[in-house]
Amino acid sequence: MKTIQFNKLYKQFNIISLILILVSLILLLFKGLNYGVDFKGGTLIEIRVDQNSSKISSIRDSFNQMNLGDVSVKSFGNKTDFIVKFEKQNSNDPEFIDNIKKKLSSSIGNVDFRRVENVGPKVSAELLKSGIIAIGLSLAAMLLYIWIRFEWQFSLGAILALFHDVILTLGLFSLFSLEINLSIVAAVLTIVGYSMNDTVVIFDRVRENLKKYSDIKIFELTNISINETLSRTIITSVTTLLALSSIYLFGGEILKGFSLAMILGVIFGTYSSIYIANPILVFLKVSQRTIVKEEKD
Repeated sequence: MKTIQFNKLYKQFNIISLILILVSLILLLFKGLNYGVDFKGGTLIEIRVDQNSSKISSIRDSFNQMNLGDVSVKSFGNKTDFIVKFEKQNSNDPEFIDNIKKKLSSSIGNVDFRRVENVGPKVSAELLKSGIIAIGLSLAAMLLYIWIRFEWQFSLGAILALFHDVILTLGLFSLFSLEINLSIVAAVLTIVGYSMNDTVVIFDRVRENLKKYSDIKIFELTNISINETLSRTIITSVTTLLALSSIYLFGGEILKGFSLAMILGVIFGTYSSIYIANPILVFLKVSQRTIVKEEKD
């Protein structure tokens, strides 16, 4: 099998990653994220309309005429089923939903309201806070695991790779104004686990090779280790991407955000395991003496 010289591109890809992270941070700071009803509060309605009035544009126009704030209409499942989200809430008006149904029926025909959910600002703020805490705790737990499992140099490389994956994924969601909801938080947490798993596999091989080849520098050793685990990395990533692509294409509108976040996470996670985590070991000049010293301590 031909050895691929991944290590020769460490510097170039590190520069690209740094630029992308800076762009992502700028987007997150100045443009922000497009929070869904889960996080900013509002009303969600699942409706079913007649076949003749199932054009998404006519449904959106009807809702826009009701002064409900920002309105999002997405189709899912059957061609006549839609999810409608808007800012205004129905907490103070018991006839709020009935009035919407009457206005909608008069403009597009018979409408069946199959589900109605209301998220208040207090609840949405608590959900957002809980989501941020969940992501932070997962990163901290991963850092602790790597710190115990490996040496601190490996821990630093792994956690920087995790931050890289999460920031770039959120940056793309900000760039394209994709909706952030609870399913995206779940996807980000899954990304953290996937990226860590991929990194640990390569780090395990690096650690083994450090003990086996005491005369080979870490720059070459990381390249050897990446190539030795490459088949496993490719098989895992490709099979996971195939499953996620099927969900994205055929899982309906509701699963698109989750599956897209996961697809981005798998791609970024595979990339960062090679071009973020391993260059950190090279930069910190990890050697066999580092492993032996840590084991003695």
